[in-house]
Amino acid sequence: MKYAFIGAGKMASAIIQGMLRGKVCDASDIFVSCPEPDLLQSLSDATAVQILTSNADVAAAAPVVILCVKPQDAAKALAQTEGHLSGKLLISIAAGLSIDTLREMAPGCRVIRAMPNTAAMVGRSATAFACDSNVTNEDEAHATAIFSSIGEVYPVAEKNLDAVTGLSGSGPAYIFLVMEALSDGGVACGLPRKLAQALAVQTILGAAELARETAEHPAILREMVTSPAGTTAAALLELENRGVRAAFIEAVMAADRRSKELSEQ
Repeated sequence: MKYAFIGAGKMASAIIQGMLRGKVCDASDIFVSCPEPDLLQSLSDATAVQILTSNADVAAAAPVVILCVKPQDAAKALAQTEGHLSGKLLISIAAGLSIDTLREMAPGCRVIRAMPNTAAMVGRSATAFACDSNVTNEDEAHATAIFSSIGEVYPVAEKNLDAVTGLSGSGPAYIFLVMEALSDGGVACGLPRKLAQALAVQTILGAAELARETAEHPAILREMVTSPAGTTAAALLELENRGVRAAFIEAVMAADRRSKELSEQ
């Protein structure tokens, strides 16, 4: 199977490299277009994929086309395919663009809308995707293979994708903020910056792995760490008093709202 990518940025590069690592296809089966020559050349040097000069050429080169551009650039990029998407599978990772909107921009194609996250760069993405009613079982299998090569995959109804964007799509940024804050706290208590950052990273990584391996509810795992009148209890009381839990809930909801706004625009 041949695959075409419109866009050669960080997410496109992560997906392509994941596909090659996962042996989804060979580099010779991947075609990429992008208006930025430096990005194209860097991607070609790293992966040996095929570079094409226009979106029309890349759309004509493969039956599966992956749209990896910013939402505001999608309409222009799809218009430049000059009708070559008709009858093909279009997989979009552009945040906030609904399946109906994508079908209007690229009439005649079958659409899968996906939301990976930046952990795709290390093969640890959480990717959810939703399918157009015209998508075939084979199409869905292609999407599953592509996104499984960069992490875990979760098929969802399209109505849930804005919430997915708010949680896992934007989620790495929330965790990086937590990581930074924990490290700053360690430094404020006297730890060297390098050690504080290493401890913060490993703590988050270990906690996530524990939650994954045990499949326990986070509240149960939290209680395992919290001794009566202990240091963790004191720290958690401070977080609750400052509304940290509510702030994270509101953050996810704010990103969900923004995703809906992008779709309406």
